[in-house]
Amino acid sequence: MIRLEKITPANVWDIINLKVAKEQKTFVASNKGSIIAAYAAIGTGCVAFPFGIYDDKKPVGFLMIGYNEAVLYDYDDDFKAPEIAKNNYSLWRLMIDKKYQKRGYGKQAVKLALDFIRTWPCGKAEYCFLSYEPENEVAAKLYHSFGFTENGEKDGDETVAVLKL
Repeated sequence: MIRLEKITPANVWDIINLKVAKEQKTFVASNKGSIIAAYAAIGTGCVAFPFGIYDDKKPVGFLMIGYNEAVLYDYDDDFKAPEIAKNNYSLWRLMIDKKYQKRGYGKQAVKLALDFIRTWPCGKAEYCFLSYEPENEVAAKLYHSFGFTENGEKDGDETVAVLKL
């Protein structure tokens, strides 16, 4: 049984030091970069919830939930936000350390993320969205198992999928 734990000064380096396999590096941003993005979002109208994924006391992954990510695109002229990113929740980041993959942690983490989102920490929303690299078939299969479906939008080169909450 896994749990989500907020990122704090006590655990931040444990989470930053988690890594995916070399062949997966193009599929997910670094945990360090993601945690920096979470704190850079403060005061923008976007809310980020960065969590360590733990099996008992052992950190096995990183997950970040977002709300209203669309406002962050206002700071980058090179990208346009997917429409779904406005006033909806997102599964912004998900990674499981290379040593702990293929043990069901990713599936359990997505369930915990959706449970958290459905507590409506930023108020009600209609959708949760996410994006993934089109060649990341493992991620696509995982997200489809929860009912996420592609909506035709792109986030840069990534495929956008949505789930009605």
